[in-house]
Amino acid sequence: MEWSDEGIVLSARPHGEGGMVVSLLTRTHGRHAGFVAGGGAKRNRPVWQTGNVVEATWRARLAEQLGNFAGELREPHAARAMDVAAELAGLSAACAVIDSALPEREPHPAMYEGFHAFLLALGHDGWPAIYVRLELGLLQELGFGLDLEKCAATGVTDDLAFVSPKTGRAVSRDAAEPYKGKLLALPPFLSTGGLPSDDDELRQGLDLTGFFLERHVFWPHNKPLPPARARLIESLQRQT
Repeated sequence: MEWSDEGIVLSARPHGEGGMVVSLLTRTHGRHAGFVAGGGAKRNRPVWQTGNVVEATWRARLAEQLGNFAGELREPHAARAMDVAAELAGLSAACAVIDSALPEREPHPAMYEGFHAFLLALGHDGWPAIYVRLELGLLQELGFGLDLEKCAATGVTDDLAFVSPKTGRAVSRDAAEPYKGKLLALPPFLSTGGLPSDDDELRQGLDLTGFFLERHVFWPHNKPLPPARARLIESLQRQT
């Protein structure tokens, strides 16, 4: 069996004598792993850095086998993020969360496009907000999308300030008043668009997506959120 596809390197771990087992998020074949012979060699190692976009070919005798990858570098995002600690932490967190959350060999083309957009945003001021939206997209792809467009209690679409932890639906400020202590904060940039107005608003966005990722995606499989995500939050805090 054989196919070729564009993919984003999610992880690469040494295996055997100079080889690597690489996990890619591909455009049409979903999250897919394969063995790269010689992937750890000096001349090949830069290709298989997490966050890079590669043109990959996968081959195996049987569909259920691990198979082998061969690939060429298309976009060196790992190198571009290397000089900025927060961006490198964001790149690592995105790769780790997606690699841990998505089922293997299940196509998610919208997730690929969203992740690629995030990679292209690195180096621009708004990349942390796009990271939060990437996690929202991941929840949507896995069937746990949040409804942040109108109030669950009244149907109004303005002054949305909270999210129900039970339903994942937005609640307006007025409707939330009697029980707002039990609700999650909804930062304005997630309901109205644009960028966070300050670091607190960005942190609220990360807390919101982190809560639902933990509850619906990681806890049911007895897994914590990847440590790389906590390191991203720490890096953003040090940056301010």
